[in-house]
Amino acid sequence: MDELIPLSQARLHSLPETVRRPAYDRARLSPGIVHIGLGNFHRAHQAWYLHRLMNAGLAQDWAIIGAGVRPNDAAMRAKLLAQDCLTTLIELDPDRASAEIVGSMIDFIEVEKGNAALIRRMAEPDIRIVSLTVTEGGYFIDSSTKVFESDHSDIVHDVENPDTPRTAFGVIVAALRLRRANGSGPFTCMSCDNLQSNGAILRQAVVTLAALSDPDLANWIDAECSFPNAMVDCIVPTTGPDEIALAQGFGIRDAAPVTHEPFRQWVIEDEFCAGRPDWASVGVQFTKDVHGYEAQKLRILNAGHQVIGNVAEIMGISTVAQAMANPQIKALYRKVQMTEIVPHVVPVPGMTPEQYVDLIAQRFSNPAIHDTIRRVAFDGSSRHPGFVLPSLHDAIAVGTPMEGLALVEAFWARMCAGTREDGSTIAPNDPHWSTLTQIAQHARNRPAVWLEQHQIYGDLSAHDSFRNSFEQSLRLIWAQGSSAALRAYTGV
Repeated sequence: MDELIPLSQARLHSLPETVRRPAYDRARLSPGIVHIGLGNFHRAHQAWYLHRLMNAGLAQDWAIIGAGVRPNDAAMRAKLLAQDCLTTLIELDPDRASAEIVGSMIDFIEVEKGNAALIRRMAEPDIRIVSLTVTEGGYFIDSSTKVFESDHSDIVHDVENPDTPRTAFGVIVAALRLRRANGSGPFTCMSCDNLQSNGAILRQAVVTLAALSDPDLANWIDAECSFPNAMVDCIVPTTGPDEIALAQGFGIRDAAPVTHEPFRQWVIEDEFCAGRPDWASVGVQFTKDVHGYEAQKLRILNAGHQVIGNVAEIMGISTVAQAMANPQIKALYRKVQMTEIVPHVVPVPGMTPEQYVDLIAQRFSNPAIHDTIRRVAFDGSSRHPGFVLPSLHDAIAVGTPMEGLALVEAFWARMCAGTREDGSTIAPNDPHWSTLTQIAQHARNRPAVWLEQHQIYGDLSAHDSFRNSFEQSLRLIWAQGSSAALRAYTGV
């Protein structure tokens, strides 16, 4: 192989002709967006849509400034600044891989205690959108009650120290306080996380936090800022040595390349108080009602990851594609989806729930995408309440089957015990892992204790049909193993 070319603005012209690169002059870009929580998904999704616009000669004043409020965001900042905020995107089609360099991001704010530099930059009038990917569990909303966790230590800190906040929401409130004072006006707050009504949830977090210290500011934010709901979709694995090697296969030395599937979707409400790029011209769908798209994606794709992920972890399966190649797990996915989830999902224009189940099965089965089971099984304490339990509530309410969903919850309880069936240890994989593990080990002998986590299950443990199915499934898993439990449900 020829010598690797370090990714940088100065060396773009040296990249192989097979690698697509920005067709725009990045020196002429100016910022319009600050993105907080800059990881792989953002760079493969929102940044790519903006990159496409810039390649068409549009949106030159909407470049992205990266930001982070956690200490470990500094590592990503260092990597990206060292390569002029460029990213190698590698699309993994089952038959071939292709690479392009995305240049829509132009800076990354210093990550520092108190976030003073970030607050100042967000308060400048050229910033018109602040977007976020802070994970499903990062909004301080109780998964059972849907109430903002105002007693969380980080929120208490931000209320008591509004000028030196710890959280993304405290930073947003502080920046908007400055903008109201200096006349810069509001900006749009845009969530890009996998949450139903993510814009409404972001509004709840920001406005509630502001009200705890400055009710007048909270009223101004609520009246003047926009919080569009959105559905975002693209399977983007984490980056490790294999992904770095893929970039090297294209002749590029990139410290943080991103791989992704050949599919993207972004559906969003057209609610932007300070303008927006012309995303519609590059395939973004604007709608007045995003909820049908949200429900279809969250209940089928995101819940689908939980359906297959926990049992795959127990069985020692490493990737999503490998899990879908297992006949029993594939049968579990299809039966749970078609009989227990699809009945509660409404069609959206151009796509029935049944068609979407088939599309997701095809995407999950792509062997070129090394999407790890560990990634999709992460943070079950947020993802099960957000993605799986809504279908379970619906099933109980109308009397439709729910034995498969109960089995899925039993597999999660078994996974959280912390060992696989081969005896190997499962590394901590949830912000509440130690508590979950302790309860899961008790649940081996008394399954009902798992359902007594009311912050997750609410009143579900009071429903005899679900409780009995769950207890029967968990006892079977512990007594005879995952394969026996899968066979009992699927017949495979």
